[in-house]
Amino acid sequence: MPLLEQWRAYAEEQQNARGMAFWNEYFQREKEFYRQILTSKPRKSTVKSYAKKFGVDLVTMAGFLDGINDSLKTPNDLETIEEDSEVSLTYENELLYKNMVEAKAEWLYNLPEWEPLLSSERRQELYREQKLSKTVVKGEKIGRNDPCPCGSGKKYKKCCGRDQ
Repeated sequence: MPLLEQWRAYAEEQQNARGMAFWNEYFQREKEFYRQILTSKPRKSTVKSYAKKFGVDLVTMAGFLDGINDSLKTPNDLETIEEDSEVSLTYENELLYKNMVEAKAEWLYNLPEWEPLLSSERRQELYREQKLSKTVVKGEKIGRNDPCPCGSGKKYKKCCGRDQ
């Protein structure tokens, strides 16, 4: 069974058994993982050697890889990775930061290790950009008796608002 499948099964089992306690422990490990990632030059290595470097088991390493994969310059094929698969952790700074904001991972996007990588001003800009990209703006509601926005001159209810 590929490592990603093992990770998903393990995480679901642990969540059912231990609830948020499992995720709190995982998030602490994840925080240390990102501290190391942000302060070192990423390179290619095997899943097994990365797991050893970060002091975690292979399944947890698959969870880390799943979390960072969308932010990598060249995403890894996680569906097929095994312990001897070579993976890259070369990430895009701004994309990684925005993905952390999107995931609402405050414990990650507020790490002091970001300071040499992105200025405080740039991090604020990226935060705003990410938050605004998810903001839904609803148009003004058209009343049944209002003129149809298509420009026909008819009432909305007699034109585009009519049930077909």
